[in-house]
Amino acid sequence: MPGLLRGVARTAVIAGTATTVSNRVSRRQRGRWAAEEQAQAEPQPAPQPESPTGSGDVLTQLKQLGELRDQGVLTEDEFQTQKARLLGS
Repeated sequence: MPGLLRGVARTAVIAGTATTVSNRVSRRQRGRWAAEEQAQAEPQPAPQPESPTGSGDVLTQLKQLGELRDQGVLTEDEFQTQKARLLGS
């Protein structure tokens, strides 16, 4: 009988240890998943549009304004106003 009791006690210790380790792993994994969900739920900052700084951008915009003026979308006054704004004068 002492051998049987020792075997049962050993099994109980092993099962208890396995349960404790399993619970810790589960809690740790839940914490990681919660952190990932929170990181995904945070709004990402919207990318800021780049301001036209190069002369190529200004030339392209002036050409587009000229085309809009030629198509009749912009009046001559509107074209001149936008042109002055682009050129910074």
